[in-house]
Amino acid sequence: MAEKLKDAARVADEDAPVEQGDSQLLATLGYKQELRRHYSTVQVFAIAFSIMGLLPSIASTLSYSIPAGPAGMVWVEILMIRAGWFSASVFIFIVALAMADLASAMPTAGGLYFWTHYFSGEKWKNPLSFVVGYSNSLGLIGGVCSIDYGFATMLLSVVSIARDGNWTASRPVLYGTYVACVVVHGLIAIFCARIMPKIQSACIVSNVGLVLATVLALPIGKAVRGGQINSGTYVFGHSENLTTWPQGWTFMLSWMSPIWTIGAFDSCVHMSEEASHAARAVPLGIIWSAGLCGLLGFVSLALIAAVINPDLNAVLNSSFGQPMAQIYYDALGKSGALGFMVVVAIVQFFMGLSLVVAASRQSWAFSRDGALPFSSFFRHVSKRVRYQPVRMVCFVVLISIILGLLCLIDEAASSALFSLAVAGNDLAWMVPILSRLVWGKERFHPGEFYTGWFSKPIAVTAVVYLAYVIVLTQDMNYTIVINGSLWLGAMVYYVVYARKVYRGPQMTVGGGGSGESSGDEMK
Repeated sequence: MAEKLKDAARVADEDAPVEQGDSQLLATLGYKQELRRHYSTVQVFAIAFSIMGLLPSIASTLSYSIPAGPAGMVWVEILMIRAGWFSASVFIFIVALAMADLASAMPTAGGLYFWTHYFSGEKWKNPLSFVVGYSNSLGLIGGVCSIDYGFATMLLSVVSIARDGNWTASRPVLYGTYVACVVVHGLIAIFCARIMPKIQSACIVSNVGLVLATVLALPIGKAVRGGQINSGTYVFGHSENLTTWPQGWTFMLSWMSPIWTIGAFDSCVHMSEEASHAARAVPLGIIWSAGLCGLLGFVSLALIAAVINPDLNAVLNSSFGQPMAQIYYDALGKSGALGFMVVVAIVQFFMGLSLVVAASRQSWAFSRDGALPFSSFFRHVSKRVRYQPVRMVCFVVLISIILGLLCLIDEAASSALFSLAVAGNDLAWMVPILSRLVWGKERFHPGEFYTGWFSKPIAVTAVVYLAYVIVLTQDMNYTIVINGSLWLGAMVYYVVYARKVYRGPQMTVGGGGSGESSGDEMK
């Protein structure tokens, strides 16, 4: 199998057109080419960077980082006494490197559960890959929920600003806006496939442009309006605790912002079967998106901390219903806040669109391997609509609408949408990396991208960090109940029924599905 992978990679790089080389490499993994390859390396990077949607994501999660004060937002001290964006982004980048190694070696849309099945011990292959596949699918759908919920709050905050804070959206209005957003995303994902790569490229420009405009406008606007810029000591050294948690744990919770914001690089993996020269494009997309988002996020939060009202409670409890809206309003006035929040909301909208695409690809790949209920129905690829998994896009939209009902309860329940994305994806990231370390050993054969001697230390660090984050998110309200119920439900479904039919990744080369596990083929 190792020789097959090396030969296919060489063909992709030298002896044949890229499309043919990609198809041959995919065939060695057990799959025939069904989706259309029309994403370049830059566009693969763009879909992850678009989902991260740096400034809108920061805006959506400021309620996690502000309670720890500016130091918790942006910085780190020795021995993790103070944890913030910078420290968390370093660890997330290490996870991205570990994933890039695997993605280059075996680029397939179902990457995480495929890798788990390939590396795991014999009796653990099916149950572990099953749990990873479900966790990854639910994590991505949770990401759709949290992003579109964030969009709804931003859009409605624009209305609140326009009415001078005299109107605040009710929870039913918030949910209705959320549902409309999810449905529109599904329709665009289905019927605008032709221009989707171009949309992703445009998202790079809009995201970077919004960051640059914000970091320039906020301090200038604050100064022009006679406001005081916070000192460097305040930005990098001042801490508070505006929660009921102990001081140290409040700093740890501030990690939720970078964890959620930068945690979309695995979307590159799910686009593997639509990427040209996937063995190179996918790992580069992973590390570029994680690295650039971490760097720009640090700069953005430092500038936000420099202009934020020192009365942090006033920002958190803004009448606009959105802390970032209050920060823009304080620095730029009503007109400036309206303008920036409209742009932030638009960028957030396209974040959700990109994630609907990525979530549908992961779930489609999982149904292709027979893991989801009614897999034979959901794995269908429409030839009428440019080879799109239309049924799976509709399924993602439907589940997102159901999970979004949480936002009708209260703010704590709404926060569970964010933690579902974090915990679900982090479990799905950790298991294949851990499986490679425990069982993989000599089974791993590097692709075009490889971190070399550092590969195993990087993997060990990634596993430790991800285990910590999973524990961190379970201590939040509603999270343990929701995540526990979903993971337990997946295991019950596996024990009762799926273990009888799920055999891991199934070969589709040479006849559309032989029922033979591609993991077995790769031994």
